[in-house]
Amino acid sequence: MNTYALLLAATLDAGTVLAIAALGLLVNEKAGIVNLGAEGMMLCAALAGFAAVAHTGSDWAGFAAGMAAGALLAAAFGVLVIWLNTNQYATGLALSLFGAGFSAFAGIGYVQAKLPQRPRFNALGLGDIPVIGPALFRHHPLVYGAVLLALGLIWFLYRTRAGLVLRAVGESPQSAHALGYPVRRIRLAAVVSGGALCGLAGAYLSLIYTPLWVEGMVAGKGWIALALTTFATWRPARVLLGAYLFGGVTMLQFHLQGQGVQAPSQFLTMLPYLATIVVLALISRNPAWVRANMPASLGKPFYPGS
Repeated sequence: MNTYALLLAATLDAGTVLAIAALGLLVNEKAGIVNLGAEGMMLCAALAGFAAVAHTGSDWAGFAAGMAAGALLAAAFGVLVIWLNTNQYATGLALSLFGAGFSAFAGIGYVQAKLPQRPRFNALGLGDIPVIGPALFRHHPLVYGAVLLALGLIWFLYRTRAGLVLRAVGESPQSAHALGYPVRRIRLAAVVSGGALCGLAGAYLSLIYTPLWVEGMVAGKGWIALALTTFATWRPARVLLGAYLFGGVTMLQFHLQGQGVQAPSQFLTMLPYLATIVVLALISRNPAWVRANMPASLGKPFYPGS
């Protein structure tokens, strides 16, 4: 396969993990909730999905288990921050630490496990086209599903009444409450939905992208997905583009190593995270622009009686 076609194909695969997780976090933040626990949710979901496929042989069972694990952890987070009014940032960090520790403990028995033979895909037979085919049309359906998810989220947020209500809750929960909307339940639904998408991203990582289970295999992708929402100024289309950008940077390190570039491997490994820091630093130079796009009540607790 052409080297650049291979790099493009790997970029799409790597970007899919980030895109699905970041779109889930975007739903949370549009409702005014910041969930720093994406890393932990993705790790637990990766383990749940891998274990489900190892025992059943069904990828559908694996994706369902991953989404259920992400949704369950997100629901626990939501109850704590929405009903008990715990600090969103501290609770999210605790969730991330819990997920990392629990997945490492529970996944010991799956480190050497192997999944059934992975299927090969050829979308509409277009994968046989030279260069373009292998780069664009030999991916798992979820790669294309991430694009459809972004388009569906754009439609939902900006073309439906439910999306308008969700954004209103994120902008001014007091006003939404005054109009009779159940703000807490709407926020919980957004948090659980976002957790399920983070879980789907984690399951994709351990079932399709690798496919194996290794302790800490998410390797910071949850944090990059969290940064992507700010990078994209809370717009689904920009999240998708940003995910592929960071996916490309992630794959570039392997491409450079394969080309024999004389650079320390540690430096190449840190490229995606360095890119994240640089992008966030550039964005923070214009705080007024960030505030203009950020949900007004992001990270702020809501007290119905106030």
